[in-house]
Amino acid sequence: MLAEFHHALVALRKASSVVVCGHVRPDGDAVGSVLGMTLALRENGIPAVPTLANSEDAPSTYRFLPGFGLYVPADQLEAPDVFVAMDTPVLDRLGVAEPLAKAARTVIVFDHHPGGDEFGALNVIDTSASATAQLVWEFAQTLGAPSADVAECCYVGLVTDTGRFSYENTSALALRDAAAMVDSGVSPADVAHHVYQSRSSASLAIESRALSRLTLANHGHVAYAWLTDADFAELDVLPEEAENLPDAIRVIGGIEAAVFLRQHAAEVRVNLRSKTGADVGSVANQFGGGGHKAASGFTFEGDIDTLLPLLLPLLPGGDQA
Repeated sequence: MLAEFHHALVALRKASSVVVCGHVRPDGDAVGSVLGMTLALRENGIPAVPTLANSEDAPSTYRFLPGFGLYVPADQLEAPDVFVAMDTPVLDRLGVAEPLAKAARTVIVFDHHPGGDEFGALNVIDTSASATAQLVWEFAQTLGAPSADVAECCYVGLVTDTGRFSYENTSALALRDAAAMVDSGVSPADVAHHVYQSRSSASLAIESRALSRLTLANHGHVAYAWLTDADFAELDVLPEEAENLPDAIRVIGGIEAAVFLRQHAAEVRVNLRSKTGADVGSVANQFGGGGHKAASGFTFEGDIDTLLPLLLPLLPGGDQA
């Protein structure tokens, strides 16, 4: 990565303006990566501004993070010298910020997803990394000693993308990097409090509703649950408050894969999780989505009843259905 980091740093140091953006519907890694990179650059005199791929505000779950208040809507920004795309393997996942990327003089991609388009002029991609935030942490160290603020952003990206260090992507290096972040000033207890232990009663209500619809399929190899926009409206729940629902399904013993579906208008947003090595990333790819072997997602044009007969045969046990 040293050569890639060097080329990225040369381009960034020459830039008079830098915009940093993650993927649509950002998760903890996307938010943590964007803010960690933004702060690391600003602390080294590089004029960076974070933006969002959606028109909505950033997920309130991560409001506690340093730099959260720096976000500027994409439609209020001019084309930058350098656009830094974080945690997104394909250009169109930049959503409303895609025109900024296309108009930028240089695009730099930092990502850890396999099978990406490498759409940047410079691509800093390491599929062995546990999170994109881990790449940001390594890059920040080439700039100097990362601040506690940068460390906290990177730690949130790392802890969320590894499922609190419980997923298969939790490597020894990830744990060493997490320890280094703690040495730099991160409090794991404070992060856990904000991300996992400050849920609203509405978020518990939406989880209860989803789990009340829990269904075992493929002879018990797969569990799925679903929600609709009407559920979110009725219970007054923000979208980000359902971020951890795929993992709530995944905890069921005996299954090989978990599926969470959300009917959003005329499309279904699908999250897939694997427990025993099944490659759900390849399944998502068949529907135009992507992700990792153990965690992936896609969007399907249509409804849940139409999707399930197409999706379930591709998941573990589906050949027996």
